[in-house]
Amino acid sequence: MDWGAIIQNSFRGFIGEPFIYFSLAAMGLNMHYGYTGLLNFGQAVFMAAGAYGLSMAVVTLGLNFWWGLLLGIVIFPLLLALIMGVPTLRLRADYLAIVTIAASEMFRIIARSPSLDRWTGSSDGLTAFANRFYDFNPFDKQKRYFFGLFIGNQMWVVLIGWIVLSIVVLIVWMTMRSPWGRVLRAIREDEDAARSLGKNAYWFKMQSLMIGGMFGALGGMFRAIGTQSAQPQNFITDVTFFAWVALILGGAAKVGGPIAGAAILYGILNFTDVLLRQLVENGYMPEAIMDGTQVGQVRFMMIGLGLILLAIYRPQGIFGTKEEMALDDR
Repeated sequence: MDWGAIIQNSFRGFIGEPFIYFSLAAMGLNMHYGYTGLLNFGQAVFMAAGAYGLSMAVVTLGLNFWWGLLLGIVIFPLLLALIMGVPTLRLRADYLAIVTIAASEMFRIIARSPSLDRWTGSSDGLTAFANRFYDFNPFDKQKRYFFGLFIGNQMWVVLIGWIVLSIVVLIVWMTMRSPWGRVLRAIREDEDAARSLGKNAYWFKMQSLMIGGMFGALGGMFRAIGTQSAQPQNFITDVTFFAWVALILGGAAKVGGPIAGAAILYGILNFTDVLLRQLVENGYMPEAIMDGTQVGQVRFMMIGLGLILLAIYRPQGIFGTKEEMALDDR
């Protein structure tokens, strides 16, 4: 058993690229659900908007990288939020849930269409759009950094990702302690009461949907930059599921909840993946019980079991409080 490799891969799960972009996506869900009570089951579509906003601007439209950032972080997410929010936010919460999951699947299917190959690259997606980002990389591309966890380009993505994530955390922390944030909490608890006090609940919910969508777009953009690829299959429904798992694990309506949840989720996934594979390869795990091809399924089963136990014994999440948000009404 190579315990060094197990520990190294686990630690990478706590701080690496997947942790960063799922933390950003979960921060967006926290804005939607944790602070405003909006059910968004299609965060993947906001992530795709960030990735395709950048890649289409650079590859398809021939714009520079900075215009791509504007399209991916601001314009595309805001348009999506308006398209989905205008017809649904005046209705019950479940209508938004239906629309967001439908929009997520529609975007992915449309992006795969061969007729849009010139714009989206069809199933192959768009590539080589983040060269300008890597031009600023101060790290040697051939060397490994941070205890050998990351090569040069990866270290650059992780460093900038952590800086952006810290800025997002600061923004959420400040806004949730402002009068605006208190109105969001009031809408989450009792929308009719907030309206009776003269608050435009519809407009506040729209703002929350926009800002949370922009956080999700940042996550999708970092995923695309890290791989230099924006493909439809990178934004399947599972992506939204993982963001929700991170939020539920850490605790909704807590500024650091999504970050803690994403770190725990990917730390456990990496730990169980390497551990189980080494158990199989070294003969400690009989093939009659599990072989190397089943490791991926088993580790997700373990995550599912953990979520069931969490829902039973700590429905508010590991760091959440029942006073703020729980998975049930107890």
